[in-house]
Amino acid sequence: MKLRLSLLLLVCVTPFAASAADKRKPNVLFIAVDDLRPQIFSYGRENMMTPNIDRLAKRGTLFERAYCMVPTCGASRASLMSGVRPANNRFVNYLARADKDVPGVKTLNTHFKENGYHTVSLGKVFHAPADNAHGWSETPWRPKAPAYADAASMANARKRKGKSTRGLPYESGDVEDGFYADGKTTAKAIADLKRLSQNDQPFFLAVGFMKPHLPFVAPTRHWDKYPASEIHLPGNYHAPKDAPKESLHTFGELRAYADVPRKGALSDEMARDLIRGYYACVSYTDRNVGRLLDTLDKLGLRDNTVIVLWGDHGWNLGEHQLWCKHCCYETSMNAPLIISAPHLKFAQTGTRTRSLTEFVDIYPTLCELTGLDLPAHLEGNSALPVLRDPNAAVKSSAIGRYRQGDTIRTDRYRFTLYSDTKGKQIARMLYDHRADPGENINIAELPKHRKLVADLTQKLKQGMGKPSRRP
Repeated sequence: MKLRLSLLLLVCVTPFAASAADKRKPNVLFIAVDDLRPQIFSYGRENMMTPNIDRLAKRGTLFERAYCMVPTCGASRASLMSGVRPANNRFVNYLARADKDVPGVKTLNTHFKENGYHTVSLGKVFHAPADNAHGWSETPWRPKAPAYADAASMANARKRKGKSTRGLPYESGDVEDGFYADGKTTAKAIADLKRLSQNDQPFFLAVGFMKPHLPFVAPTRHWDKYPASEIHLPGNYHAPKDAPKESLHTFGELRAYADVPRKGALSDEMARDLIRGYYACVSYTDRNVGRLLDTLDKLGLRDNTVIVLWGDHGWNLGEHQLWCKHCCYETSMNAPLIISAPHLKFAQTGTRTRSLTEFVDIYPTLCELTGLDLPAHLEGNSALPVLRDPNAAVKSSAIGRYRQGDTIRTDRYRFTLYSDTKGKQIARMLYDHRADPGENINIAELPKHRKLVADLTQKLKQGMGKPSRRP
């Protein structure tokens, strides 16, 4: 009787037990989307049409409050893939690499490869294809495709810009979905899914989509979903009141494109064109995601494949007159995260959670979902409790950083501390998301918040990543 009871308890508490009878462990489809902000329909926003991402959300759990570690692509991806927090000398910019900043740390793809998975990287997964390339079973693959459909028009735009080699920041191309790079990545992913489904070995297939990263190029059919007359500027198209200058930037990434002014605010017309182009690119990516989901279903892989979709960080679409990412506001730090694990009988579907979650939590979560041991170096928490019960909590705060700023998001507040190169505090900002979800009034210096600021400062410093020791 005791033996039978022990076996029953083992089945109930072991994440992988639900599929223990299967001949192989669950596959993983790991979908990364560059610059995707949580403004999609399934997040309660009606601006963009994303039926396929919404379909995925109905298959799993949507994390409303998931946060990147650093709001720039290389650093965000290196931290996520290594499971290590950023620090002031680690994962600091878009060129960051896990194999350089945390040498010897076993990255997510390497861990899966060493545990019997066939690991494949398509498109943009790590920022640099060579980063931890040994952790992939095949050489990382990226598509070769024209950046623009109208090459002549873009060449003229480059001349107007001068020394810049970039064309216009957007294009509505009269082309098929397969013309641009992401369409080619999708075609490759579909072919690989068909190939990998014939193997006895479980697969970890990482598919990285570039859009909606600049330039906002997408087939015209996706632009047509968003009539220009229905595009509006955000309600807070202005800097926050009493915001420290360190919290704002001049969006140099965007200014490198033709016809974008070198300084100052954009015209309202260009701002609306950028917003429309961003929406079109999100719908284009949504279509590509849908093709992957359709292929999983046709191949009979759906019930034994964990799907994780994540945006590497948020993006500003004019909020606070900011564009791009590169700041510690909610618009840059908050990013989509959806996890579907149909092989687990206890995992709920079509649920959403308000639990605070960090991107360093993805690595341990995938380990537990597939029955792999957790490497000792991991600094995140598994989100498995939330997949069981969306009212559970992964953690009480989410901490990230960008350059001079270290930021913490609690259930109610976002607090950011800015320091100089010697670690001396130079500015701070505090926003009450219950009263001011748009982060429009900095209340850090109000006397009545002195104790709150002190408490959040201590909590932030305790949770920040410790600098790496350099040889």
